[in-house]
Amino acid sequence: MKVKRAEKYGFCAGVRVADQKVKRFAQLGGSDGRILGQVVHNERVVEEMAELGVATIDQLDEAARGTIIFSAHGVPPSFHEQARQRGLKILDTTCPFVYDVHEEADRAASEGAHLVFIGSPRHREVIGYTRDRDPSTYHVLLTVEEAEAIDWTVYARLKVLYQTTLNAEEYEEVVRYLESQTEVSRADTICYATKENQDAARMLGDDPEVDLILVVGGAQSANTRHLWEICKQDKPSYLIQGPDDLHREWFADARVVGITAGASTPDYVIDEVEQAVGALEENR
Repeated sequence: MKVKRAEKYGFCAGVRVADQKVKRFAQLGGSDGRILGQVVHNERVVEEMAELGVATIDQLDEAARGTIIFSAHGVPPSFHEQARQRGLKILDTTCPFVYDVHEEADRAASEGAHLVFIGSPRHREVIGYTRDRDPSTYHVLLTVEEAEAIDWTVYARLKVLYQTTLNAEEYEEVVRYLESQTEVSRADTICYATKENQDAARMLGDDPEVDLILVVGGAQSANTRHLWEICKQDKPSYLIQGPDDLHREWFADARVVGITAGASTPDYVIDEVEQAVGALEENR
């Protein structure tokens, strides 16, 4: 079997910087650090951080002392003040693209626009944008059906902002519906790495040489799951966290195996998967 990797895949710049910041913190003796939620949505990274002495917690009040680490997904602005009031030091690894969305939303709201976030209301990034806001000042949407259930004519102007792990082009139908209802302006805040990874996944799916595709990433990673949804439209595709998830029967008739990975997947995990595929070839 031959392995063909997507042209773009894996760690984006924001995730790589977050990973490096936490590792540097640990190397400098930061054993009192706690990460609020997964620093990135990948189980192997969480395990690696724990081995370095930096545990992951789910609630801010679980950090009694030391340093609280805010993940690449960002947090509600109020969490910074809450951390300071608790006497905690802050290590902020929030992606700059996420901060761009926060700033753009604040600016639009101050100018009187009603905010529309295209994304999942349960995603930590979107929670960061919305938790401190008056619920009457925003909506969170993913589908046209959700948009159609709301009377947008009561709002003079909308500002559309995107969860950075989404590809804005795929939600064009939603935004066009909003534009048919009232005045709409769009924020250019989408992460370039998200679009590049997804475009490369489509190219892998279109490649006539590729027989099946492995999509490597964390179980909680929204952008990894979306890569898998893209790939499975064209080829047999499997969403895996690492080499232990491979099944020999997948490769019975495969000559070329495509590999892509989510933006929170470390390079070494992708290497391990490729090596495991090579081992299967040797033993078949």
